Amino acid sequence: MTRQEIEALIDSRTVAYIASVDGEGFPNLKAMLAPRVREGLRTFYFTTNTHSMRVEQYRRDPKAAIYFCDEDGFRGVMLRGEMETLTDARSRELIWREGDTEYYPLGVTDPDYCVLRFTARDGRTYAGYDSENFVIA
Repeated sequence: MTRQEIEALIDSRTVAYIASVDGEGFPNLKAMLAPRVREGLRTFYFTTNTHSMRVEQYRRDPKAAIYFCDEDGFRGVMLRGEMETLTDARSRELIWREGDTEYYPLGVTDPDYCVLRFTARDGRTYAGYDSENFVIA
């Protein structure tokens, strides 16, 4: 897949799968709403609850992966890197959307609202019965 095809696949998805590592070293996978902001293939921003198990895992071990797939076209892209938990005002405001008060009733400053910032280092695509590794430049 070309970079343009990878980005188009990512942008067309409403769900992303994120992976963390638990205290026993096992991978944990979770479906999330698609990232709110994407900066190329390097940086992705997600919204989540500060008290979540995933936040605890990323704070302990930032190793992470995110995966996007087109089930109908049997294509996918996995990115590996690190996940940070951000609670600063700039990051919160960057991805805040109208309607988020349904989940965070105190608004953008709700203590249970935080941002997950994923920074990719490399990836792997699957399309047309072929897989390919790539490095994020």
